[in-house]
Parts: sequence; structure tokens; C-alpha cells
Amino acid sequence: MNVRKILTVAEVLHTEDQPHRTCIGCRKKGARSELLRLVAEGSGSTAVLVDERRRMAGRGAWLHPSEACLALAVKRRAFGRALNGATGSTAVERRIMAGKQDAGPLQIPLVAAAKTVQPESGSEN
Repeated sequence: MNVRKILTVAEVLHTEDQPHRTCIGCRKKGARSELLRLVAEGSGSTAVLVDERRRMAGRGAWLHPSEACLALAVKRRAFGRALNGATGSTAVERRIMAGKQDAGPLQIPLVAAAKTVQPESGSEN
């Protein structure tokens, strides 16, 4: 006799078969449902957008919705590498800050854009 178990929605969402993605900030793997999908705005813009529905066209990058991962992604310049030159992370910062509004006061200050590194003396030719 073939007996099938009926799964609840919660069981389906938390199965081991759920796709995993790598966070561009901390480089740790996580389930798709735990991460934000980011896409480049396109049409010559350098803005990075949050794809809430995970359906926007184009290459996507994934980020944990935490200030620590955002700070690491900015420090590592991961947005530009993952999304072909897109660097404007204002929309991502706003989305993460909006999620933290419900959690109480901020613990970690938001990191500004990374400064460019100047070459050491004598190495510029």
C-alpha cells in the first residue's frame, strides 16, 4: 500500500531540499527564504534594488538582512563584483533599517561607502 504523508506549509518551507544561496557579505550559505535577493537597477544606473518578490529579471545577489552582513558587503565591495558594477546600496540600507525599526534601537552603526585605497609611496607609475 502506498501511503503519502501530507505536509503542512511550514514543513515544506523548512525542508532540507530548499535551495541555498551564499550571502555576499559574510559568505555563509543560507536558505533562500532567509536572504534578500538584490538586483542591479539597469539602464545605466549603478543602484542596487531589493527584489522582495524574487522575480525581477537579471542577475541576482543574495544578502542576509542584517547590518553586519551589509557592512561586510560594502567593505568588500561585493555589490560591484556580484552585480556588474552596481554600487549604490541606498535601497538595501533602507530595507534593512526598516526591518530593524521593529527590533528596537540599532546596535551597529551603518557603514558609509568604502574609501578608495591610495597606492603606497613609490608604487605609482
